[in-house]
Amino acid sequence: MSEAHVARAHQFDTAEQQREAGTLGMWVFLATEILFFGGMFAVYTIYRSAYPDVFAIASRSLDIKWGTINTGVLICSSLTMAMAVYCSATGKQKWIAPFLILTIILGLAFLGIKSIEYYQKFAEHHIPGQAGFHLEGTDARSAQIFFCLYFAMTGLHALHMIIGIGIVSTIAYMAWKGKFTPAYNAPVEITGLYWHFVDIVWIFLYPLLYLIGRHLEH
Repeated sequence: MSEAHVARAHQFDTAEQQREAGTLGMWVFLATEILFFGGMFAVYTIYRSAYPDVFAIASRSLDIKWGTINTGVLICSSLTMAMAVYCSATGKQKWIAPFLILTIILGLAFLGIKSIEYYQKFAEHHIPGQAGFHLEGTDARSAQIFFCLYFAMTGLHALHMIIGIGIVSTIAYMAWKGKFTPAYNAPVEITGLYWHFVDIVWIFLYPLLYLIGRHLEH
């Protein structure tokens, strides 16, 4: 009995049909996620158009150093995830789990850096609704709109990162147990799609939140 046949669930006629169904299911899920994040991007666009100067000032209060480092961290995590998928497809089973573990470490590093940024905002009284909220150069009400969106968008992204780390951890354990072969590696590929989606969302969040109005800083 072939490895592909062993890995195939009973409701599918072939392993390829199972792979296509799983991949299609993930793409449909990601399409709903795009609609979800798209709504938040639309709200951001509306308020940025209404308060362009306020958003520029509030954006400059963010620590671009940490934002840039986090962008690099996520790009590296996409590379390690891609390498895990490549190894699963080419029979390099012993390298799947190490690359997935590296992906997890980079994901945790991203969340750690983001927690530092959140603490900085708390210390600077930039939490919406926080007593003593103040942003020099603009009024508190308008500035809080930016920070509401900042925490909502980055918080939702961080939640997806946490979920992704959980999924990747499960796949890494399965890889360590030798569950994946070139004939059956769909779970690794599907997990990779999810991880890359989360990374791509950040690639949009980074310039929208950190870079607007930077050229006016000096």
